[in-house]
Amino acid sequence: MLAARVVMDQGVIVEGVNFFTGFCVEGHTHAIRQKDRAKPKRNNALWVAEQLGIKLHIIDVIEEYKDVLLNPKHGYGSNMNPCLDCKVFMVKKACELFMSDSFMEAHGFDFVITGEVIGQRPKSQRRETMPVIARESGADDRLLRPLCAKLLPPTLPERQGWVDREALHGFHGRNRKPQMALARKLGFSDWAQPAGGCCFLTDEKYSDKLVDLWEARGTRDYELDDIMLLKVGRHVRPNERFKLIIGREAGENEFLSGYKYRYLALHTSSHRGPLCLIDGAATAQDIELAGRIVARYGQGRTATTVTVTLERPDGTGETFETTPLPANELPESWHV
Repeated sequence: MLAARVVMDQGVIVEGVNFFTGFCVEGHTHAIRQKDRAKPKRNNALWVAEQLGIKLHIIDVIEEYKDVLLNPKHGYGSNMNPCLDCKVFMVKKACELFMSDSFMEAHGFDFVITGEVIGQRPKSQRRETMPVIARESGADDRLLRPLCAKLLPPTLPERQGWVDREALHGFHGRNRKPQMALARKLGFSDWAQPAGGCCFLTDEKYSDKLVDLWEARGTRDYELDDIMLLKVGRHVRPNERFKLIIGREAGENEFLSGYKYRYLALHTSSHRGPLCLIDGAATAQDIELAGRIVARYGQGRTATTVTVTLERPDGTGETFETTPLPANELPESWHV
């Protein structure tokens, strides 16, 4: 938001680009979980574009992004986040889409801007990685970082006089107070959360679930539904054959119910409780154990017996009686 506004204030026409990888945090869990109802249900890219009054291009890169995640040239950050390769990919994609010769002739785009700040991120926003992104993306010196430009060599837009270097900034480090002060100066009273990132791959628990998925299936691949389900519910893996995805509240139960066409589903019919999906090739004994675990998380957890309903993707089903699994028989190691 700030990078775009700083350049726009110099009379440059700016349009936004938002790449959807499937791992974006924005809106997904907030829209599903009841406890997050008070939080804004907005896509921050759309919201920022509205604040700036600019056109926004939303580009689906789910399939293309797989190679970035699975084979990062520069490796991962602290979790499964291929931050440097991700930034290279997105800047390169922006150049391919909006700065090709034919597109430039039609639309007149001359350079790419990002909101990067030297030292703000430990993997992709270091002084030594800034040139890597520019070089490997193919943007070279058509990549302008308005918020830290004064700490970097002048780019083509600056040398050509398309933007005034003196009107750009020299922010650095992880402290966001200078950016917040600039936001207020520019008339903004609200902005997206400035810390923590907007990608689930930076989250340790999510990354663990993704690795567990790959190990269980014996392949490092995924579909959109796979990575969406990793964002929701408790994930419990009693053994290598199957995993349970257990709703933690009504909103998650409703979301998970949309996947009954694909997975075995369990819920307690004698007591209120969560919906559970079974991912994997569960045996009859596994389903019995799954029923006991589901009962453990419902209102029948202290009951002698609980009735569990099993629903199959083909619409058939059955019920069975079981005993809720005691908490001390549910090892922490089962929780993914």
